[in-house]
Amino acid sequence: MPRRSRQVLVVSGHDRNAPVSTAVLYERTGAGWRAGASRPAHNALNGWTDHHREGDLRSPIGVYTLTDAGGRLPDPGTRLPYDQSAGFTAGGAGFEGEPLSGSFDYVVAIGYNRRPGTSPLDRTRPLGPDRGGGIWLHIDHGGPTRGCVSLGRGPMKELLRALDPAREPVVVMGDAASLER
Repeated sequence: MPRRSRQVLVVSGHDRNAPVSTAVLYERTGAGWRAGASRPAHNALNGWTDHHREGDLRSPIGVYTLTDAGGRLPDPGTRLPYDQSAGFTAGGAGFEGEPLSGSFDYVVAIGYNRRPGTSPLDRTRPLGPDRGGGIWLHIDHGGPTRGCVSLGRGPMKELLRALDPAREPVVVMGDAASLER
């Protein structure tokens, strides 16, 4: 984890091959790390991987920056750069038949295979297209994702308001056993 980070969102998967996780935002204070509320989350349908590939339906394990946000709806008060665009539109149904509409109302780009300082919609893939990309934190639709991490609408808005670029926020994500390594 970067030493200068003073905000860390820990997303801990219940199992390597499961799409269910828990998310907690930790903030470093003068007295040490303070944990926020524990929130239910979803990750990719097939769980987690150390070697993410496009279309593998797994979320990448690792430590990634949280530098850019966006969404279909207006900025809810984040300090991150925010791109409001109709391009953040999700349609159709998820893996369990749940509607995807509204899932991208608010997103935060996870710094996996992307260029920081750009809209989450930017498709530049520094590691190449076969390594996948477009991995976001977004609003939960009630089922597994294709590779992203999703939180409830309220917790997602709270997270957007809490993240502060001056605190160099990162996400530490993976299944619990991998995070213990």
